[in-house]
Amino acid sequence: MKELFFITAGLILLAVNGAQAQSSRNCADRQKVVERLNDGYGETRQSIGLGANNAVVEVFASSETGTWTITVTMPTGMTCLVASGRSYETLEEELSPASENDA
Repeated sequence: MKELFFITAGLILLAVNGAQAQSSRNCADRQKVVERLNDGYGETRQSIGLGANNAVVEVFASSETGTWTITVTMPTGMTCLVASGRSYETLEEELSPASENDA
């Protein structure tokens, strides 16, 4: 469980740092990005989290097309595409409580 936490934290950190380094062709105003993901791919927001420097990390996906996109929105409102792919699946797994050994 502890390893999963560190892997997840590392991926989010990588995503945030990657978004900051993206060229402007991968970034736009958040509303434009969200509209493009919805209109072009049928993707809607599936999850959200707060990353480093108050950046908002979001996962958009479509159960119909199977596509997914990870975005990072900076406090300025600029949203960058960090990763995208296919074969998205929603998992409904229960999180087990952290044990004293995992802390």
